[in-house]
Amino acid sequence: MKTRFKFSLCAMALACTFAHAQNFPTRPITLVVPFAAGGPTDVVARMMAIPMGKSLGQSVVVENVNGAGGTVGATKVARAAPNGYTIFLHHMGMSTSPALYKKLSFDPLTDFEYIGQVLDVPMTLIARKDIPANNLQELIAYIKANEKKVSLADAGLGAVSNLCGLMFKSAIGVNINTIPYKGTGPAMNDLLGGQVDVLCDQTTQTVPMIKDGRVKVFGVTTLKRLAALPNVPTLDEQGLKGFEVKVWHGMYAPKGTPAPVLTQINTAMRAAMAEPSIVQRLGELSSEIPTADKMTPKGLEDHLKAEINKWGPVIRTEGVSAD
Repeated sequence: MKTRFKFSLCAMALACTFAHAQNFPTRPITLVVPFAAGGPTDVVARMMAIPMGKSLGQSVVVENVNGAGGTVGATKVARAAPNGYTIFLHHMGMSTSPALYKKLSFDPLTDFEYIGQVLDVPMTLIARKDIPANNLQELIAYIKANEKKVSLADAGLGAVSNLCGLMFKSAIGVNINTIPYKGTGPAMNDLLGGQVDVLCDQTTQTVPMIKDGRVKVFGVTTLKRLAALPNVPTLDEQGLKGFEVKVWHGMYAPKGTPAPVLTQINTAMRAAMAEPSIVQRLGELSSEIPTADKMTPKGLEDHLKAEINKWGPVIRTEGVSAD
């Protein structure tokens, strides 16, 4: 009798899951971005939201839940109902948080379902437009001469702007004063206003500012020059040998989200990234859409594990901690 009862419960659970997947979605889906509006991850999310909504037949609404290097947003998603109506777009900060936060309230490897990789984005080293330097060597000289005055903005510990800034400070051997923000959107606003001096940020946000002459650019963080900024030299070719930072992004859902629902979201994600207008726009920003094998749950899972193993030792060696 007990066996039959258990079997009935299992059958009912499977039936409910199947029915949910068959009807999904019946209402708008929330795409959580763990940084402030206007930042590079937010820009990517808003590019994707409309075409994903068209594929799914329901609106995809971006919600900014910023704070603590992306961990506030990640925690919210980890605790959300696993029904497909809350999904999550995060960058490589997902792989650095375990080393930065000893009391992390979620596990990146066990508290989420994987949807797929979304985008790889280069970074640029920029400064306020009136900074008295016109190339990287002049900028470094200015920083060394004004070490206690120069400020380096970032989006807080664990953010890619923070990691890029740490690498830059280490490369030039100067401990610049760091000003953390709740996202690079607000940081960029203060850079434009002259309240801070230097920022390392993704091309999805910086290329328009650079082309409009609203900031000065001192180099790109890839080993080859970018098609969108062909006249801007790499930091590597200017003397910071081996300096390379490329930001990857992944999409996740709460653990336990039904597999058929994940498949629907993955299909919508792929369709969005194949949208001609998005492909063109990302090309203009020198951002790369991953290969098909990376835009899968397995592709994202394998990459996240590799990145955790890569960044963990680096962060611990530097003695950086958010706790």
